[in-house]
Amino acid sequence: MKTLPISRYRFFQKLQPISLLKKITSKTVNGCLQVFSTAGSWSIYIEEGKLIYACYSDKMFERLYRTLQTLSPQLSTLPDGIDEQLQAMFENRLENQDIPNPDYLAICWLVSQKYLSPTEAGMVIELLAIEVLETFLCLEEGSYEFVSDSFLDDMPKYCHLNIRLLVEQYQKPHRQKNYTENTPVVRYHQPSLQTQPAQKYPQLSEDNQNISHRSQSGKTPVPKRLYKILCIDDSLTVLNSIKSYLDEQIFSVITITDSFNALTEIIRNKPDIILLEVEMPQLDGYEVCSLLRKHSSFKNTPVIMVTAKTGLIDRAKSKLVRASGFLPKPFTQGDLLKIVFQHIT
Repeated sequence: MKTLPISRYRFFQKLQPISLLKKITSKTVNGCLQVFSTAGSWSIYIEEGKLIYACYSDKMFERLYRTLQTLSPQLSTLPDGIDEQLQAMFENRLENQDIPNPDYLAICWLVSQKYLSPTEAGMVIELLAIEVLETFLCLEEGSYEFVSDSFLDDMPKYCHLNIRLLVEQYQKPHRQKNYTENTPVVRYHQPSLQTQPAQKYPQLSEDNQNISHRSQSGKTPVPKRLYKILCIDDSLTVLNSIKSYLDEQIFSVITITDSFNALTEIIRNKPDIILLEVEMPQLDGYEVCSLLRKHSSFKNTPVIMVTAKTGLIDRAKSKLVRASGFLPKPFTQGDLLKIVFQHIT
């Protein structure tokens, strides 16, 4: 993977934010530009030179709630009280843990629950990106690094934003941002669904604004889906860790210690995702996965191999039995959530 030679400085120096952004607009660039200052940190995620997400460490979820509120008249499936729900599941539970972007996981969850369409998620991300860039472009001093491997690798992507045009939009008088056919700032994940052509963005930088909870009569709430995760491991410690990592408001976790009886439990419970330890007595994970793929009901069920062996031979074995993913041990909550969210959205 080609990356730009951007190194991290030991001490803060004078920064030129626009110059930094220009360095990451090449079509070959993938990764995350991380910028640090005394005020906070910025993460700008790039795929093929396009911005796919941007966040600022301060008031991360407050911006998300405000953006959802701004777009709520257009989001007919967004239910009342969604702020409280996201706060309980992602902000309070995940923000202070080893997870770089719980706000992005929250957006992925909104799409998985069909509260947002992929195109609407793209609109949310664009509004967030503009507000983050507004703070970033004012930065005068700091340090930075470009990381080629980022938390968003293999996560669902909902839009690819043209950084140069985003900056131009920000620099317009009164900071009024328009969607027009002649200035395609964003390429959405589903281009067949169009946003309203003359939609204008609201005034930004409203950190002192109180976030009121929406009361939207006439909206039909979409029932929240509970994803069923079946975990097979002969270690109760690992199973308990997985259960504690996965929020019970999103996931129903079923744990199994006996691989020999796992097939019966899988057929009975019909899980959405299977986490499968490789090294187990009686039947190992590769054998269980191979048997599952022969069953018509589980040909496409995501099966994630969980193992401490991460060599090329082990990964090749996983592919041979048509496993969907690979989770190396030891893993953090962020590692687990990332691979789970890859397969539920």
